[in-house]
Amino acid sequence: MKLTTIAMAAALLVTPALMNAQSSREINQRKVNQQDRIAQGVRSGQLTPRETAHVERQERGINREEHAMRRADGGHLTQHDRTVLNRQQNHVSRNIYRDKHNNRVR
Repeated sequence: MKLTTIAMAAALLVTPALMNAQSSREINQRKVNQQDRIAQGVRSGQLTPRETAHVERQERGINREEHAMRRADGGHLTQHDRTVLNRQQNHVSRNIYRDKHNNRVR
């Protein structure tokens, strides 16, 4: 009985750390995916230089904000930070899609 209680307590302590690590990986993977989408749009001519500069500027702003959030919380992102970053990434993702599909070519 005591062993089961100890094991459950240990699992509860480890779970939040694993969830945070997974979220950081997801954030990083999303950055990579969006950069790939931008690069593909440039290669195909779907993104004009101006559109590319705009979405890249938005990405840089998100990266700066993420670094500031991490500095403020000892190198970690809080759940609120991850939510804010996700919303910002959603906005940029929509802009990438819109710009790639607006029939403007370089």
